[in-house]
Amino acid sequence: MRIIAGTARGRAIEAPPGLDTRPTLARVKEALFGSIQFDLPDSRVLDLFSGSGALGLEAASRGARLVILNDYDRNCAVLIKKNAEKTQLTDRVTVWQYDYQEAIRRARAQSLLFDIALIDAPYKAGMGEQAARLLFSEGLMAPEGIVILEHARNLPPQPAPELYEVVWTRNYGDCSLSKLRGIDR
Repeated sequence: MRIIAGTARGRAIEAPPGLDTRPTLARVKEALFGSIQFDLPDSRVLDLFSGSGALGLEAASRGARLVILNDYDRNCAVLIKKNAEKTQLTDRVTVWQYDYQEAIRRARAQSLLFDIALIDAPYKAGMGEQAARLLFSEGLMAPEGIVILEHARNLPPQPAPELYEVVWTRNYGDCSLSKLRGIDR
């Protein structure tokens, strides 16, 4: 895997071994960042289920000023730190090792506000959509903040008119991306 663009363009990063993590396909990653490229400069980004840190590090490479990379798995957290060092992006990233609910609680306790949240949770567990709901309900998304949710094509996020709207969904084989934006209250 490599960083696609920005200050760390072309730098290789490692993926966690085994089948517990599923790196985002290169074409999906390119589409994702193509869709948010103008939102990234000087943004605050949360990569909630980081795995290797590829998505959050890509955001930092493209100009995000603060990126929180979180993964519950200790080995992933160690690997994310290593990848951040390899890409020379440690000045913009913070690595957390919590389950997604605890990460959201800690972000709330620190009064963090995110412009972009990247959620690539295990598809079948439904954690991605639960995490998106929590981010909006806990007030962690900036007024124009967006959540990009990666999910199985056959498991699209359900509308939550009290919290967010699904702006678009794009399909890439069995994988899909959905952009969620908060509802003004």
